[in-house]
Amino acid sequence: MRTLTALRMAVIAGSLLIPMAMAMELREFASAEDEARYRGLLHELRCLVCQNQSLADSDAQLAQDLRREVFEMIAAGEPDDAITAFMVARYGDFVLYRPPFKPLTAALWLGPPIFAAIGFFVLFKHIRKRRPSVKTGQLSAAEHAKLDALLSRNKESA
Repeated sequence: MRTLTALRMAVIAGSLLIPMAMAMELREFASAEDEARYRGLLHELRCLVCQNQSLADSDAQLAQDLRREVFEMIAAGEPDDAITAFMVARYGDFVLYRPPFKPLTAALWLGPPIFAAIGFFVLFKHIRKRRPSVKTGQLSAAEHAKLDALLSRNKESA
């Protein structure tokens, strides 16, 4: 019985590992430097299908094609700038995780700090409005009388 359970667990574990093994792309590089360049570029380029993942993290078919393209360009001896320029020419600045500052990408760079500043300003104004203002100075005769009445009522109830 134990053997059957162990066999079932081995089959289940093996079936879970098969897709992971199929997803891995084995590439042979001419040097460790080329492999480091490849990995660096894959982390700098965005998957156009997933949009929030780098080419290194994505399993989309387009990401696989782009990884192959980057590998072939590195194998052909292309510099990193030429590979990046090729990807930008083909897919636009969106393919870069850190697009350059241009009029078209100004909102990407300036939007978050502007919205954060507006949010802090609104929060500051809201907190200041909620804080009770404390008057300093002398009490008027009417305020003294009201305070005395409250204090005497408090003493009587105690």
